[in-house]
Amino acid sequence: MSVINLPRLQHIIGSGVVAAVGATVCYISYTQTPSEAFLFPRLIATVFVVLALWTFVKACLGWTKVGNGISLTQFKNLAPGLIIALIYIFWAAKGLGFYTATTIAFFILLSLYDPAPHTAVKSWVKRIITTACFMAVMYGLFALLLKVYTPREIFF
Repeated sequence: MSVINLPRLQHIIGSGVVAAVGATVCYISYTQTPSEAFLFPRLIATVFVVLALWTFVKACLGWTKVGNGISLTQFKNLAPGLIIALIYIFWAAKGLGFYTATTIAFFILLSLYDPAPHTAVKSWVKRIITTACFMAVMYGLFALLLKVYTPREIFF
């Protein structure tokens, strides 16, 4: 039995988690009603899960070039974004509504990872404008162009 090095193990675990999340999202998209509301998400989720499973299988078989893996410093930098994403996926999108939760999550992520100083008013104005533009594109894409349903709860 061969020993799996740390970077390869990180790749296996990471791709396995992504594949599990993808399979869960895909399952949900196929079991929710009304089914016509989930046609677009079903298509995206199916493609996503196929690619995620392929990546996971490649990682398990050792067919991927994994580099040096993720260092503890890199993981600490990614952790806040991952926490925000999990809160968004499992609670905020449904509890606050798609557009409200997406606005909040995007603004928080932008504020966390934007290298501009947090003490300058100009950087906050840029973050607000960027968030507003992003949400306008999201609304135009989902509601106007694709005409797909989005989770509608408290606000939108």
